[in-house]
Amino acid sequence: MNAAAALLPAVVRPAVEDRCWLSSDHCADPVLDLLNALGWAIVDTPEANVHATSPDGHVYVGWLPEDTAAWKRGIVWRVRVQPAGDAPWVQEFGLHTPAEAVAGSIAALVTHC
Repeated sequence: MNAAAALLPAVVRPAVEDRCWLSSDHCADPVLDLLNALGWAIVDTPEANVHATSPDGHVYVGWLPEDTAAWKRGIVWRVRVQPAGDAPWVQEFGLHTPAEAVAGSIAALVTHC
């Protein structure tokens, strides 16, 4: 073994039965609970879509299970960021992306802003 290989972290592989979170249950609760805890403005529509905006107004998160245009593109989550003085960007997540992964992405985003 060389010195570079010795510096690498050990690979940890969870047991297969511990991987239930790797598949989506199509539940928005992990994301919505996070956004609620962060004090975001959350609005749900009669169609069951949910829209949330960060307190500073720079980040939008949409859960779009009933948005026809989003479904046609295979999208169920949309995150739109408008940085102050910079170009906006969008990240979209498909139906099979676990809500826990979307929540993790948003949590990382807000901790680095």
